[in-house]
Amino acid sequence: MPTQVIMPQLGESVIEGTITRWLKSVGDPVEEYEPLVEINTDKVDTEVPSPASGVILEILVPEGVTVQAGKPLAVIGQAGEVVSAPQISGERAQPAQSAESPATTTAAPSPRRDLGFISPVVAKIASEHQIDLSQVVGTGQGGRITKKDVLNYLEQRSKKPPVLAPVAAPQVSSTTPAVAPPAVMPGEEEILPLTAVRRSIAEHMVHSKHTSPHVTTIMEADLSRIMAHRQANKDAFAKDGVNLTFTAYFVTAAVAALKAYPIVNSSWTDNGIRLHRAIHIGVAASLGEAGLIVPVIKNADRLSLLGLARLINDLAQRARSKQLKPDEVQGGTFTITNHGVTGSLFATPIINQPQCAILGVGKIQKRVVVVSDAVGNDSIAIRPMVYLGLTFDHRILDGAIADNFLGKVVETLQNWV
Repeated sequence: MPTQVIMPQLGESVIEGTITRWLKSVGDPVEEYEPLVEINTDKVDTEVPSPASGVILEILVPEGVTVQAGKPLAVIGQAGEVVSAPQISGERAQPAQSAESPATTTAAPSPRRDLGFISPVVAKIASEHQIDLSQVVGTGQGGRITKKDVLNYLEQRSKKPPVLAPVAAPQVSSTTPAVAPPAVMPGEEEILPLTAVRRSIAEHMVHSKHTSPHVTTIMEADLSRIMAHRQANKDAFAKDGVNLTFTAYFVTAAVAALKAYPIVNSSWTDNGIRLHRAIHIGVAASLGEAGLIVPVIKNADRLSLLGLARLINDLAQRARSKQLKPDEVQGGTFTITNHGVTGSLFATPIINQPQCAILGVGKIQKRVVVVSDAVGNDSIAIRPMVYLGLTFDHRILDGAIADNFLGKVVETLQNWV
């Protein structure tokens, strides 16, 4: 009897995923537990193993399609076995209609239509921006409204010009040439296909910019004591198999500041500001051309410097080798991005929704600075300096609190013992 390959729920709050790549084709043999398909959930690619041995009889969901957990993806059976319709439960997922498809040019749906399943993410965005979901065309399975549909609707709504009284069109001389788009010679342009990760990043960034009023404040820190401490301890850490990176120090400093100013460890809701008692810090990790991912250090305030360094090493390594689990990139309450690793001095990072703020760390470089001794005498010295930028949600934080928070980060780094 044929065996269905079911879309698994890959995390506690993961209710859907996008098929990024089928590792087998129809007619190919497959062994039980052999990797069968790659599924992307929130920028994490996960290999789903085959539930049985046999031959791929049918693939129900093509690559690039987002499908809800519990839906059938494929059918496995014996060579020549016939798959009857009653054996396949649920509806096949359909690819989203393209912009040129006639389906997108039809009239807006009736306000009384059945909206079907609405995910918590879609409901939250609709509530925040007062969107009537009956006016949103769903491109998900069975016409379901996805997060992408809502963000696209929001973007199109923001582009619509205000309705003005009609005015007479200006007279245009018949001799005035029409403005034509620049001619493009064959081979001058190329369309790069969008990966699931790139689409996810784009959706997150657009959503964040539409949601939070972003403000950035920047300070600099003298890392002389951090440099000395790392130099004195990195060999001892290495004996424990841990690479003592600067990221561990920045996470420790962020934890100290979050404890001093808990309001920064919060999220905006329509009912009020939600304070998070647990401190879960996301650390952005570059995947090169593949994009960016943010694994989360859960309960960072409970870990020592050694524990933080060990976990940062592990998460970064598994992020680059695509071995992270979906739950390991969710639940963050604050984020740190070290853009300085590529030589950047300043940056204004985008907030990782629904968080309140994100800390950007620039390149550490030796600079000439003025230093004062205990009695106030000034002198010129060379110090390892770094610019730290805090981008925050101005709905929650005002400048004074943001500056105090960032000042606490600087103080913790400069007074390291």
